[in-house]
Amino acid sequence: MARKAGLLGATSASGWGDDFGEFYRAVEWMGLQRHLKVAGIFARLTLRDGKPRYLADAPRFMGYIRATANRYRQLGPLLKMLDQIEGTEPVTGFAYGRM
Repeated sequence: MARKAGLLGATSASGWGDDFGEFYRAVEWMGLQRHLKVAGIFARLTLRDGKPRYLADAPRFMGYIRATANRYRQLGPLLKMLDQIEGTEPVTGFAYGRM
C-alpha cells in the first residue's frame, strides 16, 4: 500500500527506496520509542503521583519492548539496561532436537 501511494518508491522523500526491511525497521523502532515513553510515564505516575494501578499494564508493553529489542543486535545494550532495572537475567542456552 505504501508503494502504491508513492511513499516507498525510488523517488520518494522517505529515503527508503525499495528496501522494505529498512522501512519495517523504522516502523518497529518508532513503536519501540513510543512504548519506552509509556514506560516512563507509568513509572512517573507510580513513583511520583502514587497511582500504581497503571503497573497492571506493564507486562504487556514491557513484552513488546523486549520482543522488538531482541530482533535487533544494535538494541542489545537496551536489553542489558532493562535486565539491570528489572533485576532479571537474560535467557540464554542451547536446545538440541525438538522443543
